[in-house]
Order: sequence, then structure tokens, then C-alpha cells
Amino acid sequence: MEDDIKPLLVPVGGDEDDVGVLNIQFNPEDFRCKRPFHIEPTNIVSMDDDTQRVSDEASAMNKRIHYYSRLSSPSDRALVAPDHVVPDPEEIYVYSPSGTAFKIDSCTDGYGKNSSMVTIFMIWNTMMGTSILSIPWGIKQAGFTTGIVIILLMGLLTLYCCYRVLKSRTTISSTDTSAWEFPDVCQYYFGSFGQWSSLLFSLVSLIGAMVVYWVLMSNFLFNTGRFIYNYVHHINVTDIVPGTNGTNKVICPSDPDHEVPGNKTLMFLSTRESGFEAFEEWWSRSRTVPLYLIAILLPLLNFKSPSFFAKFNILGTVSVVYLVFLVTLKAARLGFHLQFHWTEESTYFVPEFRILFPQLTGVLTLAFFIHNCIITLLKNNKNQENNVRDLSIAYFLVGLTYLYVGVLIFAAFPSPPLAKECIEQNFLDNFPSDDILSFFGRIFLLFQMMTVYPLLGYLARVQLLGHVFGNVYPSVFHVLVLNIAVVGVGVAMAMFYPNIGGIIRYSGATCGLAFVFVYPSLIYVISLHREGKLTWLTLVVHIFIILLGVANLIAQFLM
Repeated sequence: MEDDIKPLLVPVGGDEDDVGVLNIQFNPEDFRCKRPFHIEPTNIVSMDDDTQRVSDEASAMNKRIHYYSRLSSPSDRALVAPDHVVPDPEEIYVYSPSGTAFKIDSCTDGYGKNSSMVTIFMIWNTMMGTSILSIPWGIKQAGFTTGIVIILLMGLLTLYCCYRVLKSRTTISSTDTSAWEFPDVCQYYFGSFGQWSSLLFSLVSLIGAMVVYWVLMSNFLFNTGRFIYNYVHHINVTDIVPGTNGTNKVICPSDPDHEVPGNKTLMFLSTRESGFEAFEEWWSRSRTVPLYLIAILLPLLNFKSPSFFAKFNILGTVSVVYLVFLVTLKAARLGFHLQFHWTEESTYFVPEFRILFPQLTGVLTLAFFIHNCIITLLKNNKNQENNVRDLSIAYFLVGLTYLYVGVLIFAAFPSPPLAKECIEQNFLDNFPSDDILSFFGRIFLLFQMMTVYPLLGYLARVQLLGHVFGNVYPSVFHVLVLNIAVVGVGVAMAMFYPNIGGIIRYSGATCGLAFVFVYPSLIYVISLHREGKLTWLTLVVHIFIILLGVANLIAQFLM
């Protein structure tokens, strides 16, 4: 009886319960791999009603087709209607288990309806994440000139590997791969090892992102609450950290040459000292605020569907645009402060080349990481022949955004009086909590992350519980245990290791090893070998790419 309440025709590769490792961008308008049941107009009882009832004949036919579809795996297209018998878009209806047929509007012939511009923007928006906050710090670790060169080279390398992911399905001619994602290709070439390893590395990227989000949300919530408290109580607080004077104040919270006594402040009283000390005690960046977030976010993680939170995706774009505006305004007010020293150390400046440059490559591996969902994103492109061009343009725009933010923050950082070494892993930490522009930036990012975090938790649940139990929501207990574990990791990191640059580079280098460097290169080499087209040059180049990925991961633990 349970089967009777499920949709009678499951879209191939598109059902919410499809536990494909990276089925994270389901779009019901991708009709090539999600073929609806066609109901002849004569079998629709009433064409005039808003709710069109389906005749018994059509309902019985639909049940038979549903039964046939259960006889083979989803990748077997033998029982799926071929392209030439699929009706025109205006004749397509989707059958509902409640006995109704809903007409599909704006359907295109086999692919999504997104234009190239929308597709490029979607890729840009998907890639632009928390890594942008650590790019200036990464440039400082590598050296200004070296950092710029590394951003360009990593952009090109990850673009090529992403291109190899996009083309990976075309290397398989023995079966229809139109509904496949990259983990399906990995499973085809490497068997169960490819399936489970891709699941593992995918979970690393998701949980790593969730940990970074928790650390940043704790940071933003702390600074936001502190700003509001000080404003309401008319408290003028100056941090006990080195900083510049004037209206465009920049601070150095982690100056190694100063002994900073923890999370204390100098206070010019306009309220009772005991009240302020109590606030400081109960509103601590590392001791209390990470715990307060549990009450807000843990219940949201237990929702069965994340569709409500997906409506707030536009906030990601707003946040990035605001950050670009903030960086531009700060740079215009502070001016540029640069000196070029290739090897020698300086009090206020860093050399143009530093041995710590792998820390930037680790951050960039995650910053340019979209390989796990690029096939899904580009399925919705109306003009499939433009996929490679659109992907390249999107990567160019992402790299340009990273360069713009990273170069401006590094160049405008006021040295002297502060040293470039003061640039924080989250560059917003270089602006005091009472900076009004930074306050609004933190508010935007905090709200955006609080809506994205449940989506990431949902994806982790789909991948892990779906593979282990065959059900993305086996029970409230299973989901609650998983969510408590994930939240616990985030809280622990926010309290004891709140270094987003370190977390980003470790998780980026780890998941990037599989999805960026190893699997795309190996699949391409194996496919050429099977076709008898493999050359020594191709083999050497792709082995070198794999070795770069391995070296990138190892280097993170040596820095």
C-alpha cells in the first residue's frame, strides 16, 4: 500500500529520494532525464476544470508503465519512451497520485530553459562562497605577486578539470548517461570504490562548509550583538588591539608583537561597569555564542524538505555584491600601501614570494570548486553547445571577483602603521565591531548563512542516510543523531579552532583531491586507453595534475 501513495512515475534521476551522491540541483524543468507521463487529451475527463481529472483508462496505463519502470535500474532506458514519441510541450501533462493531471508550461525540447547569461550567473553565484573572505589572507601567505599568479593558475587548472568532469559522460558509449551525475561516472569506472569514495569526499566538502559556516555565524553574531548592545547603552568601546586612528579604523586583532589579554576591552564608561562585564561574560565569541546558535539552527536541520530556505538563495548574490561595494569604498578611503621585496623580510610588508603559498592553493581549491554539481547546472542550459563557453566565462568572472577583493584588501591595508601580517583569515575581522559598513556586511552574511546552513545539512542527510539506509529520512531519531553530530563538530571548531582559513584549505584540498584532480584525470586517461588514443604526452600531463593534487593535500599539513 505504501507504493500507492508515491508518485506513479518517478522522473529518471530527479526524485527527491534519489540518493545519487550529488543530486543537489534537482530542477523539474529538465525534461530529458525527467520524462513525464503523457496523457492523451481524450483521456482527460474535463479540459475546462482547473483541476483536470484523469480517466480510469489513463490511470491504469500509468500504473502499468510505473510497474514496468520498476523492472530495470534507473540507468536502463529500455522502458523509457524515446525522444520521437514524446509529445509537444503544450501537450505534456504530469500525472499526480491524487488522480489529477497538471499541464506543464514553458517546456523546451529536452533541456532546461536557462539562457547562457542565466547559466553563467548561476555558476558564478554557486561558486562564490565563504572562501572570498579568506582570499586576502591567502595572498598575504603567498606573497602579493605570487598570490596573483597562483589565483590565475589555479583558476585555469580547476577550469580544465571541470571541463573534464563535464565531458566525462561522453566517454561512455555503451549506455545512456543523460541522467547521470559525475559520481555515477565514477561508479562506472571504479565500481563500488568509486561510489563510496565519491560519497566520502562529497561529505568532506559539505561538512567542511558547514563547519566554516558555524565559525563565521558565531563571529558575525558576536560582532552584531556587541554593536547593538554598545549602541543601545551608549558605550564607547575601544579594542585593546593595535589599530589606526580616524574614521576609517583598521585593527590588528592577532598582532604577534603585542600581548593582547584575551577578549577584554578598554571602556569609556557611560553605563555601569558591572552590567558591561556581565554582558562580556555571557556574550563571548568562543565560549557562549557558538552554543546560542544551536537553539536556532538545530531545529531547522530536522525539516524534511529544505524548499523554504532555497527561496533565500538571492541573499548570496546580495552579500557578494555588498562585499565588493564595501571593499571598493574602503580601498578608496584608505588608499594603496605597497612595497615590493622579493625575498627580504620587512617590518610592515611581506615578500613577493613566500614558502607558505600552498595555504592559498588549498583555499582556492575550495574557492573554485563546483565540480560535484557542474553537470546538473549545465543540464538546464538551453543551448547545450555553449556549455564549455559559458563555463569558461563563469570561471573568468569568479577569478576576477577573487582577484578584485583580494588585491584591493591587501593593497589598501594601511602599512604602516600596521603590518601586512595583520590581515585576518576573515578580512572583516580587520574592521572593528562598531564599523557601520562592516556591521551591515555581517548582517547580510549572517542571515544568508542561516538560510544556507539547513540546505547543506539536508544535502549531507540525503547523501549519507540515503546510501546507508536507502531512505533520506529513515526516522526522526536517525536524522537527529546525524544533525547533532554535525552541529557538534561545528560548535567544537568555533570554540577551539575558529580559523576559517585553515578549515577551508584542509577541506578544500581533501575533497579537491578526488573531484578536481584525481577522478577527472583518471577517467579521461582510462577512456583514451580503451579507445586506443592515449599518447605519452596526455598521460604525463594528467599524471602531473594528479601529483599536484596529492602535493596540495600533503602541503596543508606541513604549513
